[in-house]
Amino acid sequence: MQRYFLYLKYDGTNFHGWQVQPNARTVQEEVEKALTTLLRRDTPVVGAGRTDTGVHARMMVAHFDADEGIDCQQLVYRLNGLLPRDVSADKAMPVSSDMHARFSAVSRTYHYYVHQRKDPFMRAYSCGLFYALDFDAMNRAAATLTEYDDFAAFCKSNSDVKTTLCKVTEARWVRDGEYSWHFVITANRFLRNMVRAIVGTLIEVGRGRTDVEGFRRVIEGRQRTKAGESVPGNALFLENIEYGKVKS
Repeated sequence: MQRYFLYLKYDGTNFHGWQVQPNARTVQEEVEKALTTLLRRDTPVVGAGRTDTGVHARMMVAHFDADEGIDCQQLVYRLNGLLPRDVSADKAMPVSSDMHARFSAVSRTYHYYVHQRKDPFMRAYSCGLFYALDFDAMNRAAATLTEYDDFAAFCKSNSDVKTTLCKVTEARWVRDGEYSWHFVITANRFLRNMVRAIVGTLIEVGRGRTDVEGFRRVIEGRQRTKAGESVPGNALFLENIEYGKVKS
């Protein structure tokens, strides 16, 4: 049995997230369906994580196992002929049997996009915030995230997670243009809804409704009800996944 990593990207607009669920269109279901057709046997895949409804991925990694050797270049070519237009396969590669798309990943990076002037060409993939924001204050608050390891304050209520511990190694706002920015955050793992809740709380800082110390108190309080509202999912992208050395 040979294990393979499959690198994908997708527009999440018309998906109910990555993970298979009943009576809903998901990315995992589309990928498994295409692989099963090509390999002529049921082929489940395991993703590096699970994006929520409407969230996009410029990189998602999934692994699957196959009995026979596979021409990876041909597999990608044929997969892209079967996958819907909002999903594409970038590459496939053989890896050792102990490599795991989720558990072998050492970091994940998300970007969240915002714009401050009405623009019909940005509305699908960026969040319009049509009020003044202090991005310097938001960056000072964002920098404090690397000092903490418990992010229960930004975890969706009633999530079935065993731990709310994460290690954030990067968190900052980057200016893209006169009226557009994106938030970059990298961590070893993320909780459900974590990035969108963090961005929503940083916006509270940017609007002057709280300050950096207030942001710290939200983190230290560990209560989701004390954090800001979650921002919409359409502006969130899973940007990158790092594995260190991928063993083949």
